[in-house]
Amino acid sequence: MYTVQFTEEACRDVRSVGGKAAGLADMVAAGLPVAPGYAVTAEAYRAYLAQHGLLESTSRILDRLGRTHDQGAFEEAEREIAELVSAAPVPDEVATEVRAAYRRLCEDTGVPDVAVAVRSSATAEDSVGASFAGEFETWVDVVGEDAVLEHVARCYRSVFSGRVLSYLAEKGISPHAIEMAVVIQKTVRARAAGVMFTLSPTSGDRSKVALEASWGLGLSVVGGEVTPDRFLVDKVGLAIVERTLGRKLIEYRRGDAPVPVAEERQHVPCLSDEEITALAQLGKRLEKIHGAPQDIEFALDEELPAGANVILLQCRPETVWSSAQRKPAFDASAGMMSWITGSISGAPAGGGAVGHRHESKAS
Repeated sequence: MYTVQFTEEACRDVRSVGGKAAGLADMVAAGLPVAPGYAVTAEAYRAYLAQHGLLESTSRILDRLGRTHDQGAFEEAEREIAELVSAAPVPDEVATEVRAAYRRLCEDTGVPDVAVAVRSSATAEDSVGASFAGEFETWVDVVGEDAVLEHVARCYRSVFSGRVLSYLAEKGISPHAIEMAVVIQKTVRARAAGVMFTLSPTSGDRSKVALEASWGLGLSVVGGEVTPDRFLVDKVGLAIVERTLGRKLIEYRRGDAPVPVAEERQHVPCLSDEEITALAQLGKRLEKIHGAPQDIEFALDEELPAGANVILLQCRPETVWSSAQRKPAFDASAGMMSWITGSISGAPAGGGAVGHRHESKAS
């Protein structure tokens, strides 16, 4: 089995799909809303290595490195291995499943040629898992089954990049202890987004859920670039007890730079009453699961139908009332897509991983 949907029990097996994919599948199993997608299993990676004899040929090159920490040697090994892996296509049986799963995702979302994030979800033996850095590469806005397949191959090749080889050598980890699974997940197209607290951030009142939101991705909210809409919801009856409309002058859409919001939308609520209620219900559930007030980041995906368009991006303990500084998930220096991809599924805030890439279009 080379691909598994997030909705399948098999996708919760971390040894098969890696921690990132397993984490997403666990959330789906708990009924939590994440962007839909599927995983390409580590078995597919093993088939890739086996078909082309890459395990043996890369081992010969890596064995020459010995215990060196010379970056030049790692870069030379990368060049040699790159020649091997670049000429090695994904096996036909793997390619067939990856393509079919992408077509199914298009059908399930109702979006032809849906844009996806292709993310490494590497797994390793338990003995090295504690030292393993996690994500190697991420590409966003990959469109079409041919492009998805090519980016799966790029994830495989990233295991042997000079930077990764150097990192693994420093940690005493063999590259062959890593098995590369891949996450294919719909890119979130946020009509609106923001943050939610399962208490009042001004008074600490735990009988309320507070929401702040604006148009587009939530970067304008967490970065303080707009005055967001604010809503306060009673936890017991889910009545919206306070509404304060903001001045939403800019929004982030699909690029790294904000764009102006049309005058007629600047003072219109970015969330409907139904969406506010649904978010408050989600907040209550997350607080119950974690047993403490939560600080939550969310988006409303404009490409998904009403009722299925609320997407959870980040969930962590609320820190304002514990006198700890709240650190936004978005690092302005790292770029927009590091925030949207470094979400609840395991990437560090700001995209601080072994590798990170953003492609607005792949073909």
